[in-house]
Amino acid sequence: MDYRIAGGQFEVPADLPEVPGHPVEAHERFYQFVIRRLKALLRFQKIPVTVYGAEHLPTDGGAIVAMNHTGYYDFIFGEVGPHVRGQRLLRFMAKKEVFDTPLVGTAMRYMDHVPVDRSAGGGSVGLAVERVKAGQLVGIFPEATISRSFELATFKNGAARIAQQADAPLVPMVTWGSQRFWTKGRKKELGRNGYPAIIRYGAPVDTSGDPEEVIVRLKAAMQKLLDESRAEYAERFGPFEDGLDWLPASMGGSAPTPEEADEINARVKAERAAKKEAKKSRKLGRRAKKRN
Repeated sequence: MDYRIAGGQFEVPADLPEVPGHPVEAHERFYQFVIRRLKALLRFQKIPVTVYGAEHLPTDGGAIVAMNHTGYYDFIFGEVGPHVRGQRLLRFMAKKEVFDTPLVGTAMRYMDHVPVDRSAGGGSVGLAVERVKAGQLVGIFPEATISRSFELATFKNGAARIAQQADAPLVPMVTWGSQRFWTKGRKKELGRNGYPAIIRYGAPVDTSGDPEEVIVRLKAAMQKLLDESRAEYAERFGPFEDGLDWLPASMGGSAPTPEEADEINARVKAERAAKKEAKKSRKLGRRAKKRN
Protein backbone atom coordinates (compact mmCIF):
# COMPACT_ATOMS: atom_id res chain seq x y z
CA MET A 1 0.00 0.00 0.00
CA ASP A 2 1.16 3.53 -0.77
CA TYR A 3 1.06 6.15 1.98
CA ARG A 4 1.30 9.89 2.37
CA ILE A 5 1.74 12.18 5.37
CA ALA A 6 -1.32 14.03 6.67
CA GLY A 7 -1.58 16.53 9.48
CA GLY A 8 2.15 17.11 9.21
CA GLN A 9 3.19 13.77 10.74
CA PHE A 10 0.61 10.98 10.41
CA GLU A 11 0.82 8.19 7.84
CA VAL A 12 -2.41 7.65 5.90
CA PRO A 13 -3.24 5.72 2.71
CA ALA A 14 -2.27 7.75 -0.34
CA ASP A 15 -5.84 7.68 -1.67
CA LEU A 16 -7.36 9.33 1.42
CA PRO A 17 -9.01 12.48 0.02
CA GLU A 18 -7.60 15.79 1.20
CA VAL A 19 -10.31 18.03 2.65
CA PRO A 20 -10.40 21.71 3.67
CA GLY A 21 -10.35 22.72 7.31
CA HIS A 22 -13.65 22.68 9.14
CA PRO A 23 -15.08 26.23 9.05
CA VAL A 24 -15.56 26.39 12.83
CA GLU A 25 -13.59 23.64 14.56
CA ALA A 26 -10.33 24.33 12.71
CA HIS A 27 -10.41 27.81 14.31
CA GLU A 28 -11.08 26.90 17.95
CA ARG A 29 -7.97 28.48 19.38
CA PHE A 30 -7.61 26.72 22.72
CA TYR A 31 -8.46 23.19 21.55
CA GLN A 32 -6.30 23.53 18.43
CA PHE A 33 -3.47 24.76 20.68
CA VAL A 34 -3.88 21.58 22.73
CA ILE A 35 -3.80 19.47 19.55
CA ARG A 36 -0.53 21.11 18.53
CA ARG A 37 0.97 20.29 21.94
CA LEU A 38 -0.19 16.67 21.69
CA LYS A 39 1.34 16.36 18.23
CA ALA A 40 4.59 17.77 19.62
CA LEU A 41 4.50 15.12 22.37
CA LEU A 42 4.13 12.34 19.80
CA ARG A 43 7.02 13.79 17.78
CA PHE A 44 9.19 14.00 20.90
CA GLN A 45 8.50 10.36 21.68
CA LYS A 46 9.14 9.46 18.04
CA ILE A 47 5.80 7.65 17.84
CA PRO A 48 4.89 6.72 14.25
CA VAL A 49 1.12 6.69 13.82
CA THR A 50 -0.70 5.07 10.88
CA VAL A 51 -4.36 5.90 10.31
CA TYR A 52 -6.78 3.86 8.20
CA GLY A 53 -10.41 4.55 7.35
CA ALA A 54 -10.48 8.24 8.29
CA GLU A 55 -12.80 8.75 5.31
CA HIS A 56 -15.56 7.25 7.47
CA LEU A 57 -15.48 10.34 9.69
CA PRO A 58 -17.84 13.06 8.39
CA THR A 59 -16.15 16.31 7.39
CA ASP A 60 -19.15 18.20 8.74
CA GLY A 61 -22.01 17.37 11.09
CA GLY A 62 -22.23 15.20 14.15
CA ALA A 63 -21.32 11.56 14.80
CA ILE A 64 -20.52 9.19 17.63
CA VAL A 65 -17.04 7.65 17.53
CA ALA A 66 -16.91 4.43 19.57
CA MET A 67 -13.36 3.58 20.67
CA ASN A 68 -11.63 0.66 22.36
CA HIS A 69 -9.79 1.50 25.57
CA THR A 70 -6.40 -0.02 26.40
CA GLY A 71 -4.48 2.96 27.79
CA TYR A 72 -4.41 6.62 28.73
CA TYR A 73 -2.92 7.60 25.37
CA ASP A 74 -6.24 6.62 23.77
CA PHE A 75 -7.34 10.21 24.40
CA ILE A 76 -4.42 11.43 22.30
CA PHE A 77 -4.84 8.91 19.49
CA GLY A 78 -8.57 9.61 19.41
CA GLU A 79 -7.79 13.12 18.16
CA VAL A 80 -5.72 11.99 15.17
CA GLY A 81 -8.45 10.83 12.78
CA PRO A 82 -10.58 13.98 13.14
CA HIS A 83 -7.42 16.08 12.77
CA VAL A 84 -6.56 14.62 9.37
CA ARG A 85 -10.19 15.13 8.30
CA GLY A 86 -10.18 18.91 8.17
CA GLN A 87 -8.81 19.57 11.68
CA ARG A 88 -12.03 18.41 13.25
CA LEU A 89 -12.23 17.98 17.02
CA LEU A 90 -13.43 15.08 19.15
CA ARG A 91 -15.39 15.82 22.33
CA PHE A 92 -14.78 12.99 24.77
CA MET A 93 -17.30 11.68 27.23
CA ALA A 94 -15.41 11.61 30.53
CA LYS A 95 -16.39 11.01 34.12
CA LYS A 96 -17.70 14.05 35.96
CA GLU A 97 -14.97 13.87 38.61
CA VAL A 98 -12.41 14.96 36.00
CA PHE A 99 -14.36 18.18 35.44
CA ASP A 100 -14.37 18.89 39.18
CA THR A 101 -10.58 19.28 39.34
CA PRO A 102 -9.45 22.94 39.17
CA LEU A 103 -6.98 22.97 36.25
CA VAL A 104 -7.92 19.92 34.18
CA GLY A 105 -11.62 20.54 34.69
CA THR A 106 -11.34 24.07 33.35
CA ALA A 107 -9.46 22.84 30.28
CA MET A 108 -12.04 20.11 29.68
CA ARG A 109 -14.85 22.66 29.74
CA TYR A 110 -12.98 24.97 27.37
CA MET A 111 -12.64 22.06 24.92
CA ASP A 112 -16.34 21.29 25.28
CA HIS A 113 -15.92 17.70 26.42
CA VAL A 114 -18.95 15.91 27.84
CA PRO A 115 -19.18 15.17 31.60
CA VAL A 116 -20.57 11.79 32.57
CA ASP A 117 -22.25 11.37 35.94
CA ARG A 118 -22.16 7.60 36.41
CA SER A 119 -24.87 7.84 39.07
CA ALA A 120 -27.20 9.44 36.51
CA GLY A 121 -26.11 8.10 33.13
CA GLY A 122 -29.36 9.06 31.39
CA GLY A 123 -28.62 12.76 31.77
CA SER A 124 -25.17 12.28 30.25
CA VAL A 125 -26.72 10.55 27.24
CA GLY A 126 -29.05 13.51 26.77
CA LEU A 127 -26.17 15.99 26.83
CA ALA A 128 -24.19 13.91 24.31
CA VAL A 129 -27.24 13.76 22.04
CA GLU A 130 -27.46 17.56 22.13
CA ARG A 131 -23.78 17.87 21.20
CA VAL A 132 -24.08 15.45 18.28
CA LYS A 133 -27.23 17.19 17.01
CA ALA A 134 -25.31 20.46 17.19
CA GLY A 135 -22.78 18.97 14.75
CA GLN A 136 -20.01 17.80 17.07
CA LEU A 137 -18.03 14.56 16.97
CA VAL A 138 -18.42 12.85 20.33
CA GLY A 139 -16.02 10.12 21.41
CA ILE A 140 -17.12 7.35 23.74
CA PHE A 141 -15.48 4.27 25.24
CA PRO A 142 -18.22 1.59 25.29
CA GLU A 143 -16.13 -0.45 27.73
CA ALA A 144 -16.35 2.52 30.16
CA THR A 145 -12.89 1.77 31.57
CA ILE A 146 -9.46 0.57 30.45
CA SER A 147 -9.40 -3.11 29.51
CA ARG A 148 -6.59 -4.71 31.50
CA SER A 149 -6.67 -7.73 29.19
CA PHE A 150 -6.27 -5.52 26.08
CA GLU A 151 -9.20 -7.44 24.60
CA LEU A 152 -12.61 -5.88 24.01
CA ALA A 153 -14.41 -6.05 27.35
CA THR A 154 -18.16 -5.86 28.02
CA PHE A 155 -19.82 -2.96 26.19
CA LYS A 156 -22.41 -0.63 27.69
CA ASN A 157 -25.17 0.53 25.31
CA GLY A 158 -24.76 4.31 25.66
CA ALA A 159 -23.13 4.67 22.23
CA ALA A 160 -26.12 3.01 20.56
CA ARG A 161 -28.67 5.10 22.45
CA ILE A 162 -26.89 8.36 21.64
CA ALA A 163 -26.57 7.52 17.94
CA GLN A 164 -30.24 6.49 17.74
CA GLN A 165 -31.58 9.52 19.58
CA ALA A 166 -29.37 11.91 17.60
CA ASP A 167 -30.03 10.09 14.32
CA ALA A 168 -26.29 10.24 13.65
CA PRO A 169 -23.57 7.89 12.36
CA LEU A 170 -21.99 5.46 14.84
CA VAL A 171 -18.39 5.08 13.69
CA PRO A 172 -16.28 2.22 15.12
CA MET A 173 -12.63 2.91 15.87
CA VAL A 174 -9.76 0.94 17.39
CA THR A 175 -6.24 1.84 18.42
CA TRP A 176 -3.51 -0.77 18.83
CA GLY A 177 -0.25 0.06 20.58
CA SER A 178 -1.61 2.57 23.09
CA GLN A 179 -1.13 0.10 25.96
CA ARG A 180 2.64 0.17 25.44
CA PHE A 181 2.89 3.75 26.71
CA TRP A 182 0.70 4.11 29.78
CA THR A 183 -1.99 1.80 31.04
CA LYS A 184 -3.22 0.06 34.16
CA GLY A 185 -1.10 -2.71 35.62
CA ARG A 186 2.22 -2.05 33.90
CA LYS A 187 5.07 0.45 34.14
CA LYS A 188 4.79 3.68 32.14
CA GLU A 189 7.06 4.00 29.11
CA LEU A 190 6.95 7.68 28.23
CA GLY A 191 10.45 8.20 26.84
CA ARG A 192 11.60 8.46 23.25
CA ASN A 193 10.94 4.80 22.63
CA GLY A 194 9.47 5.09 19.12
CA TYR A 195 6.76 2.52 19.75
CA PRO A 196 4.28 2.62 16.83
CA ALA A 197 0.50 2.90 16.95
CA ILE A 198 -2.16 1.92 14.44
CA ILE A 199 -5.57 3.62 14.31
CA ARG A 200 -8.37 2.11 12.25
CA TYR A 201 -11.92 3.35 11.55
CA GLY A 202 -14.73 1.35 10.03
CA ALA A 203 -17.92 2.20 8.16
CA PRO A 204 -20.78 3.46 10.38
CA VAL A 205 -22.66 0.66 12.10
CA ASP A 206 -26.34 0.02 11.41
CA THR A 207 -28.20 1.63 14.33
CA SER A 208 -31.65 0.18 13.64
CA GLY A 209 -33.35 -2.04 16.19
CA ASP A 210 -32.87 -2.47 19.92
CA PRO A 211 -29.80 -0.74 21.46
CA GLU A 212 -28.46 -4.10 22.61
CA GLU A 213 -28.61 -5.39 19.04
CA VAL A 214 -26.71 -2.31 17.87
CA ILE A 215 -24.04 -2.91 20.50
CA VAL A 216 -23.57 -6.48 19.29
CA ARG A 217 -23.00 -5.17 15.76
CA LEU A 218 -20.69 -2.44 17.04
CA LYS A 219 -18.54 -4.86 19.03
CA ALA A 220 -18.30 -7.24 16.08
CA ALA A 221 -17.19 -4.36 13.81
CA MET A 222 -14.59 -3.22 16.35
CA GLN A 223 -13.30 -6.76 16.83
CA LYS A 224 -12.74 -7.05 13.08
CA LEU A 225 -10.83 -3.75 13.05
CA LEU A 226 -8.82 -4.86 16.08
CA ASP A 227 -7.89 -8.20 14.50
CA GLU A 228 -6.74 -6.42 11.33
CA SER A 229 -4.65 -3.94 13.31
CA ARG A 230 -3.03 -6.59 15.49
CA ALA A 231 -2.10 -8.66 12.46
CA GLU A 232 -0.59 -5.67 10.67
CA TYR A 233 1.24 -4.54 13.81
CA ALA A 234 2.88 -7.93 14.21
CA GLU A 235 3.80 -8.10 10.52
CA ARG A 236 5.20 -4.56 10.25
CA PHE A 237 6.82 -4.14 13.64
CA GLY A 238 7.32 -7.66 14.99
CA PRO A 239 8.01 -10.42 15.61
CA PHE A 240 7.44 -10.05 19.35
CA GLU A 241 8.59 -12.54 21.94
CA ASP A 242 6.12 -14.43 24.10
CA GLY A 243 5.36 -13.22 27.61
CA LEU A 244 5.37 -9.48 26.92
CA ASP A 245 3.08 -7.70 29.38
CA TRP A 246 1.52 -5.46 26.74
CA LEU A 247 0.33 -8.40 24.67
CA PRO A 248 -2.96 -10.17 25.44
CA ALA A 249 -2.81 -13.73 26.74
CA SER A 250 -4.50 -14.85 23.51
CA MET A 251 -1.46 -13.58 21.59
CA GLY A 252 1.13 -15.20 23.85
CA GLY A 253 1.50 -12.23 26.18
CA SER A 254 1.35 -12.06 29.95
CA ALA A 255 -1.52 -9.57 30.26
CA PRO A 256 -4.44 -10.85 32.35
CA THR A 257 -7.09 -12.91 30.61
CA PRO A 258 -10.51 -11.22 30.38
CA GLU A 259 -11.67 -13.33 33.34
CA GLU A 260 -8.62 -12.39 35.41
CA ALA A 261 -9.10 -8.75 34.45
CA ASP A 262 -12.68 -8.87 35.72
CA GLU A 263 -11.45 -10.28 39.03
CA ILE A 264 -8.82 -7.53 39.35
CA ASN A 265 -11.37 -4.83 38.56
CA ALA A 266 -13.80 -6.23 41.14
CA ARG A 267 -11.06 -6.34 43.78
CA VAL A 268 -9.90 -2.78 43.04
CA LYS A 269 -13.49 -1.53 43.13
CA ALA A 270 -14.08 -3.20 46.50
CA GLU A 271 -10.83 -1.76 47.90
CA ARG A 272 -11.78 1.74 46.75
CA ALA A 273 -15.23 1.40 48.28
CA ALA A 274 -13.71 0.24 51.57
CA LYS A 275 -11.28 3.18 51.62
CA LYS A 276 -14.11 5.59 50.87
CA GLU A 277 -16.21 4.12 53.68
CA ALA A 278 -13.27 4.24 56.09
CA LYS A 279 -12.63 7.88 55.23
CA LYS A 280 -16.30 8.66 55.77
CA SER A 281 -16.23 6.91 59.15
CA ARG A 282 -13.14 8.87 60.26
CA LYS A 283 -14.81 12.10 59.22
CA LEU A 284 -17.95 11.26 61.18
CA GLY A 285 -15.80 10.28 64.16
CA ARG A 286 -14.02 13.63 64.16
CA ARG A 287 -17.35 15.43 64.03
CA ALA A 288 -18.65 13.39 66.95
CA LYS A 289 -15.57 14.27 69.03
CA LYS A 290 -16.06 17.97 68.32
CA ARG A 291 -19.68 17.78 69.48
CA ASN A 292 -18.60 16.07 72.71
